[in-house]
Amino acid sequence: MTKNINPLLCKFSTVHHTAPFSEIKMEHYMPAFLEGIKIAREEVDQIANNTEAASFENTIEAMDFVGELLDQVSSVFFNLNHADTSDEMQALAREVSPLLSEFSNDIVMNEPLFARVKAVYNNKEALGLNEEQSMLLDKRYKSFIRSGANLVGEKKARIREISKELSQLTLQFGENVLAATNNFELNITDEKELAGLPEGVMEAAASTAKSKDKQGWVFTLQFPSYVPFMQYADNRELREKMFKVYSSRCFNDKFDNQEIIKKIVDLRLEKVQLFDYPNYAQFVLEERMAENPDKVIGFLNELLEASMPKAKEEFDELQVYAKSIGADFKLQRWDWAYYAEKLKTEKYQVNDELTRPYFELERVKQGIFDLATDLYGLTFKLNTEIDKYHEEVDVYEVLDKKGDFLSVFYADFHPRDSKQGGAWMTSYSEQFLQNGQDHRPHISIVCNFTRPTETKPSLLSFGEVTTFLHEFGHALHGMLSRCSYPSLSGTSVYRDFVELPSQFMENYAFEKQWLDKVAEHYKTGEKIPADLVQKIIDSGNFHSGYAFVRQISFGLNDMAWHSIEKSIDGTVSEFEAEAMQATELFPRLETSCMSPAFSHIFAGGYAAGYYGYKWAEVLDADAFAAFQEKGIYNADIADSFRMNVLERGGSEHPMILYKRFRGQEPSIAPLLKRSGLN
Repeated sequence: MTKNINPLLCKFSTVHHTAPFSEIKMEHYMPAFLEGIKIAREEVDQIANNTEAASFENTIEAMDFVGELLDQVSSVFFNLNHADTSDEMQALAREVSPLLSEFSNDIVMNEPLFARVKAVYNNKEALGLNEEQSMLLDKRYKSFIRSGANLVGEKKARIREISKELSQLTLQFGENVLAATNNFELNITDEKELAGLPEGVMEAAASTAKSKDKQGWVFTLQFPSYVPFMQYADNRELREKMFKVYSSRCFNDKFDNQEIIKKIVDLRLEKVQLFDYPNYAQFVLEERMAENPDKVIGFLNELLEASMPKAKEEFDELQVYAKSIGADFKLQRWDWAYYAEKLKTEKYQVNDELTRPYFELERVKQGIFDLATDLYGLTFKLNTEIDKYHEEVDVYEVLDKKGDFLSVFYADFHPRDSKQGGAWMTSYSEQFLQNGQDHRPHISIVCNFTRPTETKPSLLSFGEVTTFLHEFGHALHGMLSRCSYPSLSGTSVYRDFVELPSQFMENYAFEKQWLDKVAEHYKTGEKIPADLVQKIIDSGNFHSGYAFVRQISFGLNDMAWHSIEKSIDGTVSEFEAEAMQATELFPRLETSCMSPAFSHIFAGGYAAGYYGYKWAEVLDADAFAAFQEKGIYNADIADSFRMNVLERGGSEHPMILYKRFRGQEPSIAPLLKRSGLN
């Protein structure tokens, strides 16, 4: 590529056609978006105006391969806007998003195109389609119907406006959360105020301070800094300060998201009522395993009934324990992690600071790679020639047991101001078959793990180890895909099924066989002691009732926001409090509100779907029980899970895929047993 050519407008002539990140400049994006949209429009017009009778091949299949250039540009831009953004990139995202919404609307509102899609759909039974083709046809037809293709006049025009507004609002919501997270730092200069904090946590805070040209120690709201502070800091006033800032992000501050929330839920409601649905949840859940809101609410309440007694026991136990070591006050939210960590240490003689030395990031990474080798025969080959978007990213070629190329894998582990919080898996290129060629995917995981310091490598908390396994499970779902169509491959599955591969992998964190292979002391190279492994396993259900109730509270909050049938009258805070009331163990804190920073449902894809994490836990516990019955590395079970779940993407209904693997529908019993709730 020459300097005069926009690299985004070319087919990437790189190893495996990976994105040439170092050649892409900010000024390249908008021309590439405009050209991508232009070409995609021409491709759509060719399909819509085809004089031949509509067929599966010339209409439905052809639609799935429209916009290759636009997909190439969008995947690079929007992935970087999450993983390595800037003010300029965020401004461009606000400019581009309405253009993409308009283009998307133009497709589903294209009457000649819809007429062809409808003609194929109406002739479905006579076409002799296989399961994947049938799924693609159903999905394509429903996408038109659910986007307003059957609406007329003002209703159709309003759908366009709503889509454009929502794309802007959800983008702004996420930008506000990132800005609010980055806007606060606790700068401590008196070492006495660090009492209780482990050496590694203090060293990391000192490194952060140095990077910001500050004296002393700096703690931020990013997870690797915030969580250990809340677990270990003896200074209760500072814990309270940190908690109140964290739990009030985008709530009555300069990044306030409250009005944006109201607009988002109102627009979502207005949209689905144009289709005669009573609420947004009903609309969404038609395309989920759960099927309808009543089933979701029943599921969450069943779990709440099973877990709330245990959660109350845990709460009361912690209050008694805290009092026994000098806490002459009623526990507040900023006390929970601190006293829970102390009680856990006393009960099991295990905590993050005892286990961190055995979970050095590079060693854990190799252990997870080895697990993929043991289960699926994969190998991971570091390739320093493949371009990357940030110097900290590692890039691997993933090979199968025959040595054939399967996937590119990008790994981005540490927090920075340009990266959104949390952890996620994404793709830069999906897997699909075209003209007899298998296009292999480019998969990425993005995390915010504890950084190395001047004297220590990156040492992971146990929670970070399980997060790594979780995101890697998503990555395997993408890497191992063997589907025909990009819109059905990899993680393109029902939202309440997508967490099965990720949460399934977390089970290995509590298996002695895996821990014995992975955990070695970063200094001495000694294997983790057997008694410490057993303590990790024994402590696995510590405060499981509390954890259940917390996740259920998020699911109920989500369902409440998306079950409204008219605009809310009160405040965001009041609405949230009522939605989560049945799950509350602490007194309400007027200054805190989680919804304004609830990116999963207001800036991500989990609207009316957050329950899916618990739903998938039922699936993953049931699935892992099959491995436990035959051996956690059993080749036959692993092959079945790979072929029936990981390779099949969204090519068939998820319950069909699951039953093909398991031989039966999932039971809630393994989850309750694993969590100590029965």
